[in-house]
Amino acid sequence: MVFQKPMELAEIKRGNIIEVKITDVAFGGKGIAKIATEQGDFVVFVPNTFTGQQVSARVVKKRKKHAECKLVEILEKSDLEKNAPYQPISGAPYVNLPIEIQKEFKYNSCINIYKRIAKVANIEELFDEYIESPEVWHYRNKMEYSFSAIGYDLEKKEEFDGFALGFKKRGTWWIVENLEKDSGIFDKEFEDKLKEIRIFCINSGLPAWHPPKKIGFFRYLVVRKSYKTNQLLIKLVTSDTNIENFDFTAFTNFMTNLFGNRLAGLLHTINNDIGDNAQSRLGDETLLYGKPVIEEDLLGLNFEISMQSFFQTNPKCAELLYNKTVEYALENNDKINDGVVMDLFCGTGTIGQIIASKTSAKVIGVDIVKDAIENAKENAIKNNIKNVEFFASDVNKFLYEYPEYQNKIDTIILDPPRAGISGKALRRVIELNANHIVYVSCNPSTQARDMEELFAAGYQLQKLSLVDQFPHTAHVEAIALFTK
Repeated sequence: MVFQKPMELAEIKRGNIIEVKITDVAFGGKGIAKIATEQGDFVVFVPNTFTGQQVSARVVKKRKKHAECKLVEILEKSDLEKNAPYQPISGAPYVNLPIEIQKEFKYNSCINIYKRIAKVANIEELFDEYIESPEVWHYRNKMEYSFSAIGYDLEKKEEFDGFALGFKKRGTWWIVENLEKDSGIFDKEFEDKLKEIRIFCINSGLPAWHPPKKIGFFRYLVVRKSYKTNQLLIKLVTSDTNIENFDFTAFTNFMTNLFGNRLAGLLHTINNDIGDNAQSRLGDETLLYGKPVIEEDLLGLNFEISMQSFFQTNPKCAELLYNKTVEYALENNDKINDGVVMDLFCGTGTIGQIIASKTSAKVIGVDIVKDAIENAKENAIKNNIKNVEFFASDVNKFLYEYPEYQNKIDTIILDPPRAGISGKALRRVIELNANHIVYVSCNPSTQARDMEELFAAGYQLQKLSLVDQFPHTAHVEAIALFTK
């Protein structure tokens, strides 16, 4: 059921599709539409939209003064948009929006978040800089593509049964839009050739995964790219249903012929998880060709990265993020060389190794992903960095297992996942009584939430920078320096 304007509030019910005009943007890329009522404006939030667009959206939640929706379709473009020569994808909703306007949206929405959630009224005075991505196009070094037996025809705007390989249609977990050409976000050559991989898979006679029925063979195709070597590490994820009918030798030969010397390694993973949120990184992995890692350089250090390891998605921008992080860690911090630096949620240990290479401090890195920690240890040896030690552990548990570091840690680097650090772990971090905390966040709203607890513990915000790691999306990262 679709409602056209004017609409009554009674028509805004969960599950209904409404049509609205976006007039503003809130944090996280939520477009704002307003419906005038006798009691004042009723606000409608629609993610992945921006000012000037006319959209249809499905109501997910309705409250007294606002409704949360999911974007269904862009009905009319905004006057702010300029057509980009790439296939639009659901993961890059700002692809037609000039980068200068993206910057304005991101800065303003973040500033408002710190004022509203963290109660930092003078945030503009503490703001350091907005760091832009050096590359606006083809900046990602990892991408995941999905197979599905249910596709969506972008021209006809209708679903079809068959075989699709590309990105999931926005707002769905079962429909995939075929990627026919470069999206402008990942590697151009790979994405231009993705349709050839799709044809090979179709010709194998085995079906794509059917999400509602939870049957099928082909599930995901995951790719990492090295900007150092320009090579690709590719992983095919399938179920084991009729796996004996798939010719892995032919697939390996096809991929080596398709990409030549660019193919660093080819992996296969069996994943029989039938859940709606099945993850491509899980399952039994086999190396079909080459090696299971690629190499990357960051700030003069060399890193070997496996498919499972966390590594910054935009490496050229990551160098700027790491430089700023290290700058904050060293700023007015004369005692850092004599103390302990703890790098929590360290991934492959990039920040910790950079700090260790620039100081004589003892650096401790902690992350729950064992593969990432193994990579971190190997990379430290390769880079001849001896004043760093890595532990594969849950951050919260680690902090309780090693109480001897209390009052001995000069600086803590926090780089938690998108959900932020748990309240329990944050309180333990505060108990460690470090003089400096550098909080790197891929979600400024959770960082702003955690600021209140840091303030209550006697920490003061000294500086804050934003980093645009993900052009054409609503995401932005933040680096904050706190001192006690």
